[in-house]
Amino acid sequence: MQDRQQTVNEHIYFLGTGVRMIELGKKQKLLVVKTVDFGIYLGEDRNAPQNERVLLPSKQVPEGTKVGDEIEVFIYKDSQDRLIATTREPMLQVGQTAVLKVKQVTRIGAFLDWGLEKDLLLPYHEQTNRVREGEECLVALYVDKSSRLCATMKVYHYLSTRTPYVPGDMVKGRVYEISGNFGVFVAVDDKYSALIPAREATGKYRPGAILDLRVTEVKEDGKMNVSDRQKAYIQINEDAESVLSVIEEFAGVLPFDDHASPEVIKREFGLSKNAFKRAVGHLMKEKQVVIRDGKIWTAEKAK
Repeated sequence: MQDRQQTVNEHIYFLGTGVRMIELGKKQKLLVVKTVDFGIYLGEDRNAPQNERVLLPSKQVPEGTKVGDEIEVFIYKDSQDRLIATTREPMLQVGQTAVLKVKQVTRIGAFLDWGLEKDLLLPYHEQTNRVREGEECLVALYVDKSSRLCATMKVYHYLSTRTPYVPGDMVKGRVYEISGNFGVFVAVDDKYSALIPAREATGKYRPGAILDLRVTEVKEDGKMNVSDRQKAYIQINEDAESVLSVIEEFAGVLPFDDHASPEVIKREFGLSKNAFKRAVGHLMKEKQVVIRDGKIWTAEKAK
C-alpha cells in the first residue's frame, strides 16, 4: 500500500490570483472573452485579464460561437507545456480513476491514451509494476510538483469508499497491488476500494487481473473486504475436487500428508493449510482417500 497520503489540494493548479479560477485537469464552464484567427480566448468572466485567459483552438470551437457565450471545456497542457482548453471528453479528470491503454513506452515512462490529442504520461516512479505497449492499466490523474498532469498506478487514496455493495454481493475487482502484509488490493468496478486480506489470499495473483469476488465485509469507513473463495460449504467441495485431482497426478499417492508445511501445500495446491486439511477430511469422510505411512492415497490405490 502506498505510504503517500494524497489529498485533493495536492492535485489542483489554478490560473489566476485570489479566487479560484481556471483549474487544470478539470472540466469547467468559461466565458468567451475574445475571438482571434486561431481560436477563442476563455476566462472566468468578460473582464478576465490577459494572464487569466486560456485558448480554445479554432478546430475545437463550436460553430456560431461568439463573445459572451459560455462553453464547457477541459483544461490541460499542450506539447509546449502551455495551458489549453479542449471540448473533447477526457477519460478521467484530476482525482478520478480510469482504465487506460498504453500507447508507447519511453525512457521517461509510459504514455497512455486518455481521449485527448496529447497522450498522458505515466512516469516510472508512479508504476507499481512495469507496463508494456498495448496493455491496459488502472490509473488516477494528478498534478505533479511541476504543475503537469500525470497518471499514477498508486490509486489506493483515489478509490471511492462509498460502496453500493453489501456482504454477500458478487462483484468484479481488478488487482492493482499485492502486499505480503496486508493482502491483495483490488478496485471493485475499477473505482471502489477493496482488499482480499492476506489470510484469504491463497491463490496466485498478478496486477491487472480481473477477479470474481464475494463481498465479505463492509467496514465503517466504507472500504470492503472481499474473497475470491466461495462460502465454506461450497468451497470445500471445490477444494476437495482440486486436491483429489492433484493426488491422481501423483499416480494416486501423494508423497506427503496433511502435516506438510504450509509452503509445500501452497505450492502444490494453491490452498492454505487449513483449507487443505478441510478438503482432505472431506475426502476421507467420503472414503475417497486414506492417509497411511505419511502419504495420502486414493481409495483405489490403497487397496
